[in-house]
This record gives sequence, C-alpha cells and structure tokens, in this order.
Amino acid sequence: MSIQNKIYNISPVWMQNILVSAYGYGWKKKRYGGIFKEQYRAAKDREFFTAFQWEDYQNEQLKKILLHAFHHVPYYQKKFKEQGITETILNHIDIYTLDKIPVTEKEDVRVFGTTTMMASIREKGGAFFSSSGSTGTPVQICYSDNMHQRWFALNEARIKNWAGVNKNMSRGMIGGRRVVTSADNKPPFFRYNYFEKQVYFSAYHISPTNIENYFAAFKKYNIDYMTGYAMSNYILARMFNENNLQPPPLKAVLTSSEKLTEEMRAVMSKAYNCKVFDSWSGMEYCGLISECEHGSLHISPDAGVIEILDDEMKPVQKGETGTVYCTGFLNFDQPLIRYKIGDQVALSKRTCTCGREMPVIDEIVGRIEDVVYGKDGREMVRFHGIFVGLKTVKMAQVIQNSLEAITLKIVPDIAVSNEEKNIIHQRVQSQLGNIEIIIEEVDDIPKTNNGKIKAVISTIKK
Repeated sequence: MSIQNKIYNISPVWMQNILVSAYGYGWKKKRYGGIFKEQYRAAKDREFFTAFQWEDYQNEQLKKILLHAFHHVPYYQKKFKEQGITETILNHIDIYTLDKIPVTEKEDVRVFGTTTMMASIREKGGAFFSSSGSTGTPVQICYSDNMHQRWFALNEARIKNWAGVNKNMSRGMIGGRRVVTSADNKPPFFRYNYFEKQVYFSAYHISPTNIENYFAAFKKYNIDYMTGYAMSNYILARMFNENNLQPPPLKAVLTSSEKLTEEMRAVMSKAYNCKVFDSWSGMEYCGLISECEHGSLHISPDAGVIEILDDEMKPVQKGETGTVYCTGFLNFDQPLIRYKIGDQVALSKRTCTCGREMPVIDEIVGRIEDVVYGKDGREMVRFHGIFVGLKTVKMAQVIQNSLEAITLKIVPDIAVSNEEKNIIHQRVQSQLGNIEIIIEEVDDIPKTNNGKIKAVISTIKK
C-alpha cells in the first residue's frame, strides 16, 4: 500500500474530500491540458466524414502505428522478423489486409507489456495502470500525457457530447476506487471532487440500509449526469425505485464496463427521468464504441481499427456476431496491434439516421457479471478489482457460495507472497467485513463454452 493510500485511509471524511479533490485536480490537468483542445476540435471536425474519408484516415493512421512499431518496439520487431514482415510489406498493408499481421494476445501484454512492448522513444508522462482482470488476466497499460488527452478528446466528443453533456457539468461516478475504505455501514458513502464537480459514490456499500445516504448526495450536489459501471448504476437506480425515492432528474446516464440490458435501461430511465447511453472501450483504449443521440452504437474509426472476426479469423458479415480485435491509433509508447480484446459484438446491417457514416453495431454482447452480496444486503460488481496491481497473480477468479465465506482461485506466476495475501485479505474485508477468505493457488481456471474465464461466480440468489 502506498503512503498516499495509508494517509487517505486514516484521514477523517473532510480531509478525504480534500485529498480526493487534489487527486482530481491532477487528473483534470493530465486529461484536459496539453493537446486536449486541438484533439477535441479535430475529433469534432471528423465526425461527419464520409465512409471514403474514414477509410483514407484509417489507412494513414494504420501505416503510422505499424511503421512506428517496426522501428521502435522490440516485441514487434522480433515478431515481424519471425513472420518475414518487412518495412516494404508494412507500407502496403491497409485495413483490408491487416490479417497479414499476427494477433497479439492478452497473455503477450501480461508478459511483455512493461518490457519489450514498450517503444524505445516515448512521450512524456508515461505511467502504467493495471486492469482489474475482468477476463481473468490482469494487464498493465502505459498511458502518456498525450495519449490520455487524445483519448479523453474522443471520450468528450463521442460519449459525453452525444449524450448532451460535457466535462464541465456536475457528475456522479460509480467506479472501482475504494473512496470509502471501511466495510462498516458508516455514512457518507461518497466523496466529493471539488475541481471536477464529481461525486464519487462507493460501489461497495449500495444496500437498502444505505440508500437514503446515496439519495441525499443527489439532492446536495445537483448532479447533471451519472457515469460508471452499468450494473452498479442499475443496482442503485433499482433501490431508489424500490424505496420510492425520486432523485432530481438527470440529463443522462453514461454506462460502461458491462453489458447494458433493456431492463437496466428501463430501471435507470425511470429512476432518473432521462435517457441511458451505452459505450464500450476497455482500459486499453485501443477502440471505442458509443451510442449517439439517435440510439445507434457507432464504432469511432479514429480510435483504432476494430476487426470483428469469426472463429476462423475471417471478418463477419453484417448481421453476424464476432470477436473484437483492436489496433489502436492513440498509444505510441505501448502499441497494441491486432490485440484480442475478447469481447463480442454484432455488426449491424443498418445505417443511422444521425447522418454519421461510422459503422453501426447492433449489440455489445459483453459480460453480465455476477453480483457479490454482503451480509447486510449490499450488492457489488467488478469484485475482481481486489487483484489490481498484484504482481504474482497471473489469472484469478472469485467464487461466492454463501454470505459467510468467499473463495479466491489464483493462478500465480510464482507463489503468492504473504504480503500480497495480506493485501487481498484487507481488500476483501474492506468490502465484505468479517468473512472467511479462502485463497486457493491452482494450475488453471476452467473456461466457459466461449473460451473465456468468468472472473466472478456467485451462486447466491436474491
């Protein structure tokens, strides 16, 4: 645990709000400073490109990232050499012949992501961020300052603006950060980031007992829109409805990280009297799909090339579902080329009445994650976040069969250290309180029929 986290954990709520605000100020500068404005304007200018303009743009950006990898990234230099791929060949590859390049797996990023996948020349401010391992395999992704600004320019233009909101409005967020570090039911269950007008709600204390405190935050801070985990936002909205609590109307709810079902849309729309907008990206930031004001899900071609492939690695036809492979255009420090995200989407036959000639997706198949339950009735998703940043964890799975115990299956790189076991215990207890924690080190974790690892399994029914 870092010294900053130790200080935060022992601080009173008023000091935690100051620390959260200071942290938010730093992130605001990182995301929205530098080249953000020019990147945002460029993204808006491209919005109504024709299909031919998008094709030209993607081919230009694809060549740039392929040649950059060829000249500056040891991992791809080795891979290209093994496959006999020369600079001349790369100069002639376009979005239709990208299959000449081998696929990059999550395991490649896990093993080589912080070493040979890093470019020899890098942008300023690069830092590694760990995924939660929602597919069972956690990875570390490098974000430079410029990469952050390129990404958040697209996020602003294609997610927030399409929903009728912007970064300057007051927002609520339900994400993975443990802003309330105790498992005790002691309000408030949110912290306030002053510089971004952001109310950060705990994803780990949502329960019928605590719902009034969540409701109070909506009234106090005049929240314009909600963001964050789809399931957590749904659970919160459902509890508002069940308890006849009517928050002030919102302008929009922007969900991510999990599959958004029609039931979830209806429940959130009823609770907040607004539209709900879906999006998909992943923390690798190498592809973006977002919902426009007309209700269509569009691929943003300027985030990267998204290939939707069948089991034979052939492009699916319109109307069919396939697996997503991304070649990102935004990250030059750690390029991801033909990276197998693992999620599935259904390519649409439709065009959209919004007039944008960006490809349309019928459905983000995605994951509907099992909910972990606490003894006090709280409901939590993305529980696999307890493994974030642990160096000895190769793959992991959470299993809950009762309210009294939880089992953690871990495939280690090396034996899980006592230090990391203690971190795991602390994280679980901060969310579930006094509960039996069983850590099992295993050789492998069984995959589902579609070849994926289910990160969380709960057999408890509510």
